[in-house]
Amino acid sequence: MKASRVVVVEDEPAIRRGVADALRMSGYEVAEAGDGLKGLTEASRPEADLILLDLMLPKKDGLDVLRELRQVRPTVPVIILTARGSEDDRVRGLKMGADDYVVKPFSARELLARVEAVLRRSVVQPSGDVRGTNAHRARLGQAVIDLERREVSWNDGRRGDLSETECAILTFLLAHRQRAVSREELLSRVWGIEPVGIETRTIDMHVARLRTKLRDPSGKTTPEAILTVRAHGYMAGPDLLPISLSE
Repeated sequence: MKASRVVVVEDEPAIRRGVADALRMSGYEVAEAGDGLKGLTEASRPEADLILLDLMLPKKDGLDVLRELRQVRPTVPVIILTARGSEDDRVRGLKMGADDYVVKPFSARELLARVEAVLRRSVVQPSGDVRGTNAHRARLGQAVIDLERREVSWNDGRRGDLSETECAILTFLLAHRQRAVSREELLSRVWGIEPVGIETRTIDMHVARLRTKLRDPSGKTTPEAILTVRAHGYMAGPDLLPISLSE
């Protein structure tokens, strides 16, 4: 099995080397970039499987790298490496399509766990997790969501891309559509990390972004894909329905 290729975009040489060495020792292929311009070039290559992206970069800011990367590779997983205290940047990064973030200083063990979890989500077929259905797709009002192709299409021909993480969230909510799912459970089952001591705001940012992507661009309908259940978490909305293989 081919090793996954991780691109490390970090301008501090000591941190970049430490992260790259830890990844290589764990069996990953690694490409390194010390500035935003080179980072965007390396991250845009089709062989890149995951991007570790610092936000404070020379030549091109990390958020600009993420914005431009999403135009050419809308679904490649991205984990933001961020300094403690830069919450606004973390929130902006999540809204722009980052899959997760790790706060500096971080341990190699934590980083590798996040990398493994994100990569695992990107290769798992969503349909295998939707227990009780044979759904590869779901319907939401006038839209059809293809969980394998990671896209949403409306009946007027318009289309939009979804990330692996967004499809994983939808898949898990569909699998448990009869109950509310807590943020901690989503972190554990979708992100693959234990929620102890971990901020759950990343879940809220992903759900907010997903709701925006699933909004009917014509404005004619407002189907509910994901409901917020106060003091509990989230659950699949009444308008989000699995489509069986026979349909």
